Amino acid sequence: MAANSTTTIFSRISQDIPVNFINIAAASAVGLLSAFFYSTLFSSRNDGIIDIGGVSSILTAWPFFTKRYDFLKSNFQKTREVIFKFKILHHTVVAIRGEEGRKAFFDNKSLNFSEGYKILMGAAPRLSDISMNHKNIEHVSWFNKRLAQLLNRRRLEDVLPTLLEDLDRQMTGWGTECTIDPFRNVYDLVFSMTVRMGTCDELARDPVAIKHIQSLYWTLEKSATPTALLLPWLPIRANKNKEAATKELFSVFQSYIEQRRNSNAPRSDTIDVLLADGLDNTAIIGFILAVLFAGVINTGINSCWALIFLCTNKEWRAKVQAEVNALIANHTNTTSSDPLHKRPATIPVSVWEDETPCMDAVIRETLRIVFNGTLLRRNVEEDLGIKDKTVGKGAFLAYQVADVHLNPDIYRDPLVFDPDRFGPGRDEDKKAQYAFLGWGAGRHY
Repeated sequence: MAANSTTTIFSRISQDIPVNFINIAAASAVGLLSAFFYSTLFSSRNDGIIDIGGVSSILTAWPFFTKRYDFLKSNFQKTREVIFKFKILHHTVVAIRGEEGRKAFFDNKSLNFSEGYKILMGAAPRLSDISMNHKNIEHVSWFNKRLAQLLNRRRLEDVLPTLLEDLDRQMTGWGTECTIDPFRNVYDLVFSMTVRMGTCDELARDPVAIKHIQSLYWTLEKSATPTALLLPWLPIRANKNKEAATKELFSVFQSYIEQRRNSNAPRSDTIDVLLADGLDNTAIIGFILAVLFAGVINTGINSCWALIFLCTNKEWRAKVQAEVNALIANHTNTTSSDPLHKRPATIPVSVWEDETPCMDAVIRETLRIVFNGTLLRRNVEEDLGIKDKTVGKGAFLAYQVADVHLNPDIYRDPLVFDPDRFGPGRDEDKKAQYAFLGWGAGRHY
């Protein structure tokens, strides 16, 4: 089985590289594998954490990139522990579960969010990948500060009419057949809205440019192959595609930034706000890329599943519909001749926040069921103790959200769509600390 797996891996790699390079890489691989073999067998670190081992860290880690949920679940079952470790090349990855591990994962100041994703999640482009001076634009606190500045209540109310116009324009293009593919049509909506909120009006109104950017975005997503992540130095197609797409995105966004920089009529668009704050092109592009990759996948997939859950649950569909009807009746001019899509723009953001408990419950329950990926951190400051184990400085930590979101001891019938579980009298999300992670938790820096 191991031999077949090895053959599969290297046959995939060899398709993209010349023969002479394979010979060089093969020699290098022998040295690397020898080092990995030696370190696996003769590690002197006594941290108390079970190492699932394996002669080759590449073969051991391959399922972490291809079947991550199954990989973590099966190894927790095999070890019967709440913590185990494995190697990805020369990096140590520590997988944790349980409430104590969860608290440490989200609360400890030594665990860094940004560093956790740089190596183990390769889709999001970094300007350093194309030799750009990216300063500190990848720092989460920097990103969050800018995001809060741009998503305040006043700006949301200002941009809401334009967002609704964008939505109406795109949804009109769906036709009247009353059938959509949410994982295509809704993703397109989310992408366009993200571009609107994260860039400028000129770009948001150009459907051809948006399609081009969207194509580059998905190129980057698809470039995060296991081979590219495990062997980033190989000149394979995925790595070449990532570099080319990142450069093209930089070029596209830079052209729109220069348009806004040279404009005599500044606006409240994101690019204009960042320019007014004195940011250079590289910092602004770094922020735009972060917005795209932070927002599109998660918002897109959860929006799709929320619609699907509502389509299959008549009770909650009726509740949400009644809630929307009440908003229109109570907070808009019902005698207005304006098209229906224009009228919600007059509803204050505070009303959307305070008078939509059904929508809030649906979104929370959708996040609980769907948001069950693996969160990553890196221990950057000092050795960290979890129970009687020691996570060394430099190690990566992985926490599978399903450990809490699909835990039957916390959530009754966890695979059932049941937004009532968050209501008074049940409050299942309050049974344990950090029992609901849909909106994030703990430290992010």
